[in-house]
Parts: sequence; structure tokens; C-alpha cells
Amino acid sequence: MPLARVAEPFDDPDCIFELKADGFRALAYFERGKPARLISRRGIDYRSYGALAAELAKAVPPNTILDGELVVLDGDGRSQFEPLLRRRAQPVFCAFDILWSNGDDLRDMPLLARKSLLRGVVRRSDHVFVADHVVGQGVDFFRAVCERDCEGIVAKLAASPYRLLPGKRSPWIKVRNAEYTQMSGRFDYFQRRPQRTA
Repeated sequence: MPLARVAEPFDDPDCIFELKADGFRALAYFERGKPARLISRRGIDYRSYGALAAELAKAVPPNTILDGELVVLDGDGRSQFEPLLRRRAQPVFCAFDILWSNGDDLRDMPLLARKSLLRGVVRRSDHVFVADHVVGQGVDFFRAVCERDCEGIVAKLAASPYRLLPGKRSPWIKVRNAEYTQMSGRFDYFQRRPQRTA
């Protein structure tokens, strides 16, 4: 599910609001007897997180697909992007949706129903947690998120399926904290080194 963007936070009784984790988005696939497969939005297999994948398989039953984010958390529970990018700390998986469970495709269920199932599926673990949310109060939540210097929030229509409807924008909407300090210099991480000339 892609994220639409708006510049300002808003209240909406039909929406839930989650903290926007600052990490690598991933789908987690669980098969019996195997480590989890962590796949990026572009279809890349995150094979360098083998230790995490093995631990996730202990916390989530087989025949399950989760949507979430790979994050490194500091002592206050805030995501830290550079240690994740540089592989300087072991990440955890922040699960915020469930798409498949025990052979059943759940994508047409309302979001809040999927979230209820998600909480029942993920076992307590140091390697995975389920994202919390607030209902309706996006403005106050965004203010609190900015005060903690986090990346922003994501608004999601509570009754929406996990599908893009024809002619509609995504029911998931990101509101970014413009003062987020970890965004400073972010794009420098991804610039290629200049090639040497003879």
C-alpha cells in the first residue's frame, strides 16, 4: 500500500493515526520451517537481516504475510535511521498490518478488523512489535510526535481494505515533521562516491 502525502495534520473520526517509523518498509512472509522472508517495496530480498528473519519466524505463525517497517530503536523507543542504514545495530520489525493468515487473504477486510487479527497473531517478542494507533485525533498526535523529534504520522481510513480503489488516492496518508532532525543530510547517505579519473 503506497503512502499519499499532505502538508498539514488533520482530525478525522474515520481515520486512525500511527507514528511514522523511520526505517525500511518491508513485507514479511512466513512459511513453515523457514526464516521469514523480508521483501522491500521494490521487491528486493533483505537477506542481510538473516538473524532477525530467524527470530521473527518464532514469533509469527506460518502462512502469514505482514506489512511493516524494519527499524532500529533508541532507549526511548524512537527509530534511528543511520544505525539501520549502516548495519550498526540489530533492527526489529514494527508490524502495522496483516494481509494473509492461515491460508486466508485478508486484504478486503476493514483495516481495524485486520489490526485486531494482527494483535492475536504476533507473539510477544523482543524482535517484533505491533504499531499502536490513536483514533480521530491527528492534530494533537502530530504535535506530540514533533515534540519527540520523530519523522511524522500516517493517517489511515479505519474501514479501508488493503487495496487501491479505482480513481481514488491511497487511503494511507503521510504527514511529515518538517523539523525532523534526522532528515538533515539524509540524501547524502545515498549519493554515489565520485569516480576516480586517470
